[in-house]
Amino acid sequence: MVATCLHLVGFVSSFVGWIGVIVTTATNEWVVTCGYTITTCRKMDELGSKGLWADCVMATGLYHCKPLVDILILPGYVQACRALMIAATVLGLPAVLLLLTVLPCIRMGHEPGAAKYRRSQLGGILLILLALCGIVATIWFPVSAHRETTIVSFGYSLYTGWIGSALCLFGGSVIVCCSGDAQSFGENRFYYASGSSSPTHAKSAHV
Repeated sequence: MVATCLHLVGFVSSFVGWIGVIVTTATNEWVVTCGYTITTCRKMDELGSKGLWADCVMATGLYHCKPLVDILILPGYVQACRALMIAATVLGLPAVLLLLTVLPCIRMGHEPGAAKYRRSQLGGILLILLALCGIVATIWFPVSAHRETTIVSFGYSLYTGWIGSALCLFGGSVIVCCSGDAQSFGENRFYYASGSSSPTHAKSAHV
């Protein structure tokens, strides 16, 4: 029972984290840039945000973005972070599907626990790889962007990426390390044997 509860906790936290990674990948407020103080930049309409897909200008009543479509002139760190975040997003799909098939409420015929255990371990490993991709990208991007322009603060996209990656790392680690062994994985059966004092009594249980 404890292993089942831990597996559910790992799955839920990983799923929420994966959604956070998707949001981070799709949005552009990774870092907020400004050449002066925030108040001065807002007055001069020079407060900007920088992300994987566009550079944006934020002002009162205006939010204008310039898409970064020319791959050949993009800095190397932007292309690398794009690749890492796309890889993290893609890795999450098979990981979630694998973990869905091993939930206690889902049964696939008379499948042995060892097969479900292998799928659970594979899903957990994919989640850990997802988290590592997200962590590297969300640290590499602001460090490299700061060398090009003045960063005033981190954007909500970056915070979402950190939280999402941490949840995926936590969930994947729990699934890999706390799912029990291959023989008893997913089992919750009671075996009965006849006894002298009562018609039936519980002999042993595997939880």
